[in-house]
Amino acid sequence: EAQAQAQREAAARLEAERHLFSRSVGPVTALRSPNLARLRDRQPPPLPVQHWMDEERVLLESISDDFDVSTLLDTDDQLSFRSPGIGVEVTRRLRAGHWSIQRQLDLHGLRVDEAREALGQFIRHAHKTGLRCVRVVHGKGLGSPGKSPVLKSRVQRWLVQKNEVLAFVQARPMDGGAGALVVLLKPVHNRNT
Repeated sequence: EAQAQAQREAAARLEAERHLFSRSVGPVTALRSPNLARLRDRQPPPLPVQHWMDEERVLLESISDDFDVSTLLDTDDQLSFRSPGIGVEVTRRLRAGHWSIQRQLDLHGLRVDEAREALGQFIRHAHKTGLRCVRVVHGKGLGSPGKSPVLKSRVQRWLVQKNEVLAFVQARPMDGGAGALVVLLKPVHNRNT
């Protein structure tokens, strides 16, 4: 009898829980209309605008092997480059070691396309982080077929095309000599001013 009583109480609790919402809310009137939003036809796919902007920026920053650098280089005793508006004194001071070398990129062992990409990233990152003077080691070509430097003229060509570069000179003998360039980068301007 106790077991039957417990079953009746459990059934009553279950029935009470089943009708709890309707007892709490009270009588409900059904809506006459389905009250659904009418959506237009399928939405067009989103446009990848940021991707397009990134691609455009990469193209603007890309560096070419076909760029004629000969007219921009100073052919003194050692090749050097100055951006328009930069005086000869800057390359003289750069060659004398006025700026200390803050970072270095060594391109030894890289293929031309790898070297181009590495140089572009290195210059961009160095400039972003506020570095002013860096060294790029392109090698003297002693390990190349024909013992002539493969990357030397290409690195000069690529650097001339980079907006971040103010000037470059061949490194002093103790800094790599004919196998390296010392590059002066533009200062980073404070964007808040």
